[in-house]
Amino acid sequence: MSMYGALWRGLPGPVWLRILILVVAVAIVLFALSTWIFPLVDGLLTPSQPVTVDP
Repeated sequence: MSMYGALWRGLPGPVWLRILILVVAVAIVLFALSTWIFPLVDGLLTPSQPVTVDP
């Protein structure tokens, strides 16, 4: 049994409604990642001192 199969069977409605629900869910997840998670991780991974290169 696949996790995605269980998710698909757990969604209500006909196929077009299931697809719409999944598209909205993916959009919400991507929005949350780009708004809160990626800036937090960037702040943790970026070096605190700027890197400069002299020519």
